Parts: sequence; structure tokens; C-alpha cells
Amino acid sequence: MAVTINEALEIIYTHTKQKSLKIIPIEEALGSVLAQNITATHNLPPYDNSAMDGYAVKIEDSGKCVKVGCTIFAGDDFHGELQHNEAIKIMTGARIPLGTQCIVPIEDITECEGGIKLPENLTISKHIRLAGEDIKKESLLLTKGQKIHAHQITLLASQGITHIKVYKKPRVGIFGSGNELKMHFEEVAEYQLYNTNSPTFIARAKELGCEVEFVGTAIDTLEDINEHIKSALDCDLIITSGGVSVGDADFTKEAFGAFGYEILFDKVEIRPGKPTTIGKIGDKVILNLPGNPLAAALNFEIFGRAIIYAMSGTKEKFINPIKVKMAEDFKLKAGRSSVVPGYFDGEFFTVCEKFAPGMVSPLANSNGFIITDAKSDFIAQNQTVKFISTHCDFASHEFQELLS
Repeated sequence: MAVTINEALEIIYTHTKQKSLKIIPIEEALGSVLAQNITATHNLPPYDNSAMDGYAVKIEDSGKCVKVGCTIFAGDDFHGELQHNEAIKIMTGARIPLGTQCIVPIEDITECEGGIKLPENLTISKHIRLAGEDIKKESLLLTKGQKIHAHQITLLASQGITHIKVYKKPRVGIFGSGNELKMHFEEVAEYQLYNTNSPTFIARAKELGCEVEFVGTAIDTLEDINEHIKSALDCDLIITSGGVSVGDADFTKEAFGAFGYEILFDKVEIRPGKPTTIGKIGDKVILNLPGNPLAAALNFEIFGRAIIYAMSGTKEKFINPIKVKMAEDFKLKAGRSSVVPGYFDGEFFTVCEKFAPGMVSPLANSNGFIITDAKSDFIAQNQTVKFISTHCDFASHEFQELLS
């Protein structure tokens, strides 16, 4: 019996385990997921400093002509104290001298006999960056399960943190099957096709932060599929395409059975891609996708992405759709949830002009898709739908309903 999309996702999150841990330098951390909380080791800024090129002064000297002492540059170890009727020239980022009450920008002063004339009504702490106003020592900086992007590396570097504990990235093994398939670097006969599924999965798995191994394209025999399975068994997730339907040459599920394959579900109430199958060999997750390129790619975006999120250790492991409006009326066939590719322009979602399970062009012409409710046979112009991006990695720490 086929499961619903939500049931399939629940099974995935129940049976998928997080990866183990390792320690890496922050220069290698981009795209990794933190396996520890990070607290600040010191204040940022570490000392009160000037936010402008200007003059360190006292409030009571507002409107006065004051003499100018020395100049302090960023990085200077200055220990003097500011006196009344005096200004000290100071550069941006330099530690302010003892006794400073505000900074006057260079452009706000005028010259006078024996020094500079300060503006009236100076304000306490104006243009002073106070110690710890950005980050307080021992405050929580980053949390376990957070994905590391460039600006998280900025935070780590600001604290002098050199190494962090992260979850190992999921290792994905990929192969296709089919006598008719050839790789793009091979010659094809008129009765053969290029294998577009494997390159698609390889690219998307890498975009999602995985380490990827391509083990080839199997012909439709149990023996050859078995050899490809053996080559992929050191991976955490194995993704195949083709050979999971009910044809005479559909041997994929049977071949996996020789390795102790436990099927978690073998059909989904979805159009296209109903024969999508997910199972396990020990802790390894197996995703068997249909051979039709559009069906395989769209089902990868729902189920493959969910598996990768769950393995990665991220706390934001649930696909997060965004609410958009339909550009035009759209009629469809009810009875099963449909995955509909299209293009979101920032306000409206436009369904691809033509799409079918065996096509590849809709993948390049779209930037995401919607999933319709099984009862729906019509979506009106301007109706709100839930758009799932294939170009941006939107995720949530709570389960989100995907169906429009």
C-alpha cells in the first residue's frame, strides 16, 4: 500500500540517524553543521574604541577652543589620560584614552587660535564603540545543529577560535541502471539515451553539502546491479534511479534484497514518481528513484533532501516552503498529490509551460515547485500556494506542511 507524502517524510526522519563527529579547522568548516555550542571567549570590541576619525574630548569643553595633543592610531598602546581644555586626535578603531567622554569627527571641528573649536552640545559616548557592545564574553555565540556559513566563520575568527566540532558530512553513493543508458562522455546509439539522472543527483547532493561518489551505470541484470551496490556500501546514503517499477527488467529492489535490504515503503501517493522506494541496510539509507528524469529529480528534492537534512545534524532539518501567489489559473488531475515545477519571480509562481515525467527541460526552466493536495483539480490565479525552492536552501526546525 502506498504511503502519503507526509507519512513518507515521517518514516524518513524516524529511521535516519545523524552522522558521527569530527574536529576541523574553521577554514574547512564552510557548509558543515556544528556539533557543539560555542561561547564567546572575550568581549567584542575588547576595549572602548573610536568609531570615527576625529578627536577625543570632554563634554564640558563643548563650544570651546582646545589645544590638540598627540595622535592615536589603531593598534597603538596608548596609556595617557585626556585633560580638560585638551583634545587628542584619534583614528577609527583606536582605543580611546582614559577620561574621554565623546569623539568629535574631524569634519565637525573648525580651527581656532592655538587649536580646534569644538561644536556646542556634545553628547556623552557619541561615536564611541563600547567594549562588549557587539559580543559579551561568555555569551552564547553559535548553537549545536547550526550550519556554518561565511558569517559564522566571521564570528569564530573574531574570538580566536581555530577548531570546532562538527558532524561529518553525509557520504552519498550514486548509480543508475538501464540497458539504454550511457554517460554523457560515451557514444550513444539511436536506441540509447544519456544518463541525466546521475549527474543531477551528484550536483544536487554536492550543493546540499554532501561528499559524493559516483559508482557508474548498471545494466539490467541482478549480477551487475549487485556489483554496483557493493561499490556503494561504504556510503551513508545510496541513491539509484530506474529499475523500481514493475517491468520485466526492473531488478533494483530484488538486487538490494541480497544485502539485507529492509524496505520502509515502496510506493508514494505522488504524481509523478509513485514507485519511489526507501529502505535501509543497517544504518545506511537507500533511496530508489524512478528512471524518468523529471520524476526522479522532483522526488529527490522532497525525499532525498529530507534524508540529507536528517543525516547532517542540522537543527533546521525540515523543508520549509514559502507562501507565494499563482500567476495564472491552473487545472490539474485530482486523485493524487501532484508535484508541479515552475518559476517564482519573487511574487508570483508560474507553472512550466509543459512538463512530463520523462522531460529534462523543465528542470532548467524552473527554480522550484509546488505540491498540490490530492483533492485539488484547480488552483486560481492569485491563490496562495506553498513554493519549495530548488535554488535556495530553505529549512525549518519544525515540520512544515508542504502541500498547497
